[in-house]
Amino acid sequence: MQHEPIDPGFDGNGGLDPDGWVWVRGVDYLAGWRSANDAASELTAAMTGAGIDTSEMTATADTAPDGSGVLRLSLSAGTAFELAQVVRDGVAGLGKTG
Repeated sequence: MQHEPIDPGFDGNGGLDPDGWVWVRGVDYLAGWRSANDAASELTAAMTGAGIDTSEMTATADTAPDGSGVLRLSLSAGTAFELAQVVRDGVAGLGKTG
């Protein structure tokens, strides 16, 4: 899993420091992370299925303080434009306008 250097648990050497976060008793962080991880897999598969090259994209699962899943995307501008076009084409195919 890749983390940005601004993340509080990133130690700068590629490792994570569990003490870098505040853990709240009773919050199911693992369920949120699993959901975000599943979303990352689904999004990557959908983009690949639409013909978008995801080889340089990073989709990182994380959790919010409340335990909900968060997906952090890092992609080139070109990939973002391709994704936007696929979404626009899909919306247009449904007869909806933005």
